[in-house]
Amino acid sequence: MARIVTIVGARPQFIKAATVSRAIARWNASCAGGASCGIEELIVHTGQHYDENMSEVFFGELAIPRPLVNLGVRSSRHGEQTGQMLSGIEAVLLEQSPDAVLVYGDTNSTLAGALAASKLHVPVAHVEAGLRSYNRRMPEEINRVVADHVSRWLFCPTSAAVENLRREGITADVHQVGDVMYDSVLASREVACRRSDVLRRLGLTPGGYCLATVHRAENTDDPRRLGSILAALRQIDRPVVWPLHPRTRRALGDAPGADAGRLRVIDPVSYLDMLALESHAWLVLTDSGGVQKEAFFCGVPCVTLRDETEWVELVQTGWNQVAGTETDRILEAVSRAAPGRTAAPYGDGRAAERIVSVLAGP
Repeated sequence: MARIVTIVGARPQFIKAATVSRAIARWNASCAGGASCGIEELIVHTGQHYDENMSEVFFGELAIPRPLVNLGVRSSRHGEQTGQMLSGIEAVLLEQSPDAVLVYGDTNSTLAGALAASKLHVPVAHVEAGLRSYNRRMPEEINRVVADHVSRWLFCPTSAAVENLRREGITADVHQVGDVMYDSVLASREVACRRSDVLRRLGLTPGGYCLATVHRAENTDDPRRLGSILAALRQIDRPVVWPLHPRTRRALGDAPGADAGRLRVIDPVSYLDMLALESHAWLVLTDSGGVQKEAFFCGVPCVTLRDETEWVELVQTGWNQVAGTETDRILEAVSRAAPGRTAAPYGDGRAAERIVSVLAGP
């Protein structure tokens, strides 16, 4: 039986890992060779997201197997946080001697897991490989590039991601599998709309509000950019619901107008509540890569509050407008918001199955 250590630490990683964990369970149940062809998964939670609404609720809702260990590494400077994760993950890998380490996305948890494994000569599998924004000022871009270049298996969500890797000279063990977040939305959206009462709790009308999220360091750590975003959100002529990331809440402090008029600031919400909010929104405004895609999967136009996006397919199909953070540009993008053309760039909802079949292979 192959032993895999999965590294997670942030909300999007919980969602992706839950999908792959379910696929591992299905693989093990159907494995013709019994235990000899199965996969034992051990989950390590770095603690990068530790707030109840950003972490624990996802494990409960998504039925993720309980972590073998929670390293409890909380918010701090990038170097300090990554260093603590490296040390903790290394200790787990030395104790467990896994056959592979599975990392997701582009967070500091991704980077620490990939580096710790590669230094111990444990093969790394990177889900969401090949994405590029080509903005090296973003810590996420550095994380994903480094993770790709130390990985043995590279699981790409799109053909553009495969091409990005080819241009960097990476062609071995590159697999275009589709997007595991699409798997998750397909499995969970109907459940979310049936079980979640978040619209009733917030007094919202389907199609009558906008949903906003802001958490990227390039926005939260720059008072000018964050102030411009806040000014735009306050001027939109529909109610704007803003589940506030802890980092953004700290950055805003007591900023005037952060919760006034049509702008409604709320605590972070669970995965099912977030899917319900996304599904029924008129428009999504976000700097999150995951939320950009979830909006598309739910058939809702999106305005991206960044200067670029790694999810270029969303822009090409017209579902997403990259507006930057200047107030006027955001409001102009909102005024042009409309559904894009029909497209299916992220696979058929079976990405997790393909990932597991590769990892379980010879």
